[in-house]
Amino acid sequence: MIYRNLFPRDIFAEMQRMQRVLERRLGDSPSIRGAEGGYPAMNVGIAQKSVEIYAFVPGMNPSAIDVQIEKGTLTVSGERKADLPVEKSTVHISERFTGPFRRRVSLPEDVDTNSATAKYHDGLLQISVPRKEAIQPRRIAIQ
Repeated sequence: MIYRNLFPRDIFAEMQRMQRVLERRLGDSPSIRGAEGGYPAMNVGIAQKSVEIYAFVPGMNPSAIDVQIEKGTLTVSGERKADLPVEKSTVHISERFTGPFRRRVSLPEDVDTNSATAKYHDGLLQISVPRKEAIQPRRIAIQ
């Protein structure tokens, strides 16, 4: 009987209520572009011959972006500098993410990480990691 007093009947509804209270007290609700690691937006696709990763980083200098592959994980990191001088202006709305970022993508085991390439053009970072040639079964002729 004591358990009924400690735990509400619908625990998930209670968790949602607590999340709404926290969001109101902390200010803004969570965003995919915020500190949770959702910047930059990425598309990842596996083709027959490669793994293609597209990161959308408009307005960034390519030299400020770091791309690394280690132990089967691709990491894209960097820092976006603020556009407006904060000390000389009053910002009314700021929707563009600024600050450090890091995104990680697990790669399949059959990729050749030594042959990976990265290209940046018009705010789009394209990373291509070729897949190793699959061992194809072959028929052996009987003589």
